[in-house]
Amino acid sequence: MAIVELKVPSPGESITEVTIARWVKNTGDVVEKDDVLAEIDSDKATLTLNAEESGKIEVLAAEGDTVKVGQVVVKIDTSVKPEVKATAKTESPKAEQKVEKKEEQKTEVKQNKAANTNYATGTPSISAAKLMAENSITASQINGTGKDGRITKQDVLSAIANGFPAAVQAVSNSWKGNRDKERTKMTSLRKTVAKRLVSVKNETAMLTTFNEVDMSAIYEIRAKYKDKFKEVFGTNIGFMSFFTKAVTEALYHFPSVNAMIDGEEIVLNKYCDIGIAVSAPKGLMVPVLRSAELMSLADIEKGIKELAIKARDGKLSIPDMEGGTFTITNGGVFGSMMSTPIINPPQSAILGMHNVVERPMAVNGQVVIRPMMYVALSYDHRIIDGRESVGFLVKVKEMLENPSRILFGGKLPEEVLLGL
Repeated sequence: MAIVELKVPSPGESITEVTIARWVKNTGDVVEKDDVLAEIDSDKATLTLNAEESGKIEVLAAEGDTVKVGQVVVKIDTSVKPEVKATAKTESPKAEQKVEKKEEQKTEVKQNKAANTNYATGTPSISAAKLMAENSITASQINGTGKDGRITKQDVLSAIANGFPAAVQAVSNSWKGNRDKERTKMTSLRKTVAKRLVSVKNETAMLTTFNEVDMSAIYEIRAKYKDKFKEVFGTNIGFMSFFTKAVTEALYHFPSVNAMIDGEEIVLNKYCDIGIAVSAPKGLMVPVLRSAELMSLADIEKGIKELAIKARDGKLSIPDMEGGTFTITNGGVFGSMMSTPIINPPQSAILGMHNVVERPMAVNGQVVIRPMMYVALSYDHRIIDGRESVGFLVKVKEMLENPSRILFGGKLPEEVLLGL
């Protein structure tokens, strides 16, 4: 009997312990080579443990256990081989008759069930519907007593006078009324995120400055070219690519926003590795677009899409999330109107996007309705002064409201033409 021992792989430097998040296979299962056996959470990412050989497995650690890197957590008995699945055989006439009989029985059951209900069940009469609309009552809150379960006007009046049935109230209320509690162990990733967020608040002089952006120009470009863009590049054109390009250009003009503190030194990054905050099943992840200042809008959209898919599937690696120089987070996708994003250390600034709302704006002495977005820049005041932070955000605003600036070094085409 040949036994293969599987050890916990190293997720990265300085990580000595991981947590068994979930077992995909269990003791006694016969697996094939490269099958995923478990998901493992580390401080920085989630990785999988795969079978190195085919055979019968024995699990040596439970879900939720904290184990050492290099510790043996699975044994594989390679003398037990997976069964070869037999090809489907042609069914005999008797088997076919049995199948047909079962299908007939299923059809009969469905017909019997359908006979118990009627199109009128739960449907209000005209007078009942009017009364329900006036009192904001839905059909699910009324038990119809009319013919075939139809809701009558008297049913609505009785419900209003006597209150709704308890069973109906329970359906319309998400809370069940108990006093239970549930405790779950924090994952390694969540504990690390918690520590980092607290340390940022304690160790940086974090301030936030706000501005607003008129998104009309970007809306017009997207409406005009979205179909052609997808046809040519195979991806949609979203807000994030415009914001990323605007940010990289603004970082060129305000390099301190792209800097970080290392001990007693300030490190100025001469490139833009932009972290894009994405929501994943295991929490917030910040994968990085490398050298975003050199990427086209299409390249950025494709890059963000690939990273988002990897985050969703739990396949982001530590290198995918290391080394960012600036971060963009979009709370607008969840409906956020305004927020103060927290810096992603060791970076010194982060830009927060929010939802777009149509608001009345004064333009050339006239009140017009424009799609507006609030933007926020949180920054470390130790190395970024107010002038740089406000100037950076104004530059981002200018380029988003005049997207052609992105192509001309932050200037308008006529300014380039005139050499201004």
